[in-house]
Amino acid sequence: MAQVKVYGRRDVWAGRQREVSDLLQSCLVSAWGLPPEKRFHRFLLLDEDDFVCPARSERYLIIEVICFTGRSDDAKRALIREIYDKSGYDPEDVEITIIDTPKVNWGIRGVPADELTLSYKVDV
Repeated sequence: MAQVKVYGRRDVWAGRQREVSDLLQSCLVSAWGLPPEKRFHRFLLLDEDDFVCPARSERYLIIEVICFTGRSDDAKRALIREIYDKSGYDPEDVEITIIDTPKVNWGIRGVPADELTLSYKVDV
C-alpha cells in the first residue's frame, strides 16, 4: 500500500494532476512492484501565498509517499531516483519524502492492515 500526497501551486499545476499521477504511479509500479490499479493520489494545490518556499521556482512540488513499513533502503532510493529520472522536472523543484509506518497503524476495508492478505509484496 502507498498513498501519495502532492503539494504545489494551483496556478502552475491545476489541470496537470493526471500527468503527475501517471508519472508517480509508473515509478511506484516499476520500483516497488505495486499493482498498477493501486493508485491512491491526492493533490493539495495551494495559492501562491499559501505555499511559502524560499529559493524555489513556481514549479516547486513536494511529494509525500506514505506506505507500509517493509521497503528496503535500496527500494526507497530506487523510487526516489526513478521519480527524478522520469519526471523531466528540474531536480531543484522537486522534494520527495517517504513516510513508512507499520501495517497495524492503517485501517483498510474495516480491519487493521496487518490482518489483510495483500496481492503484492511489501518487503522489496
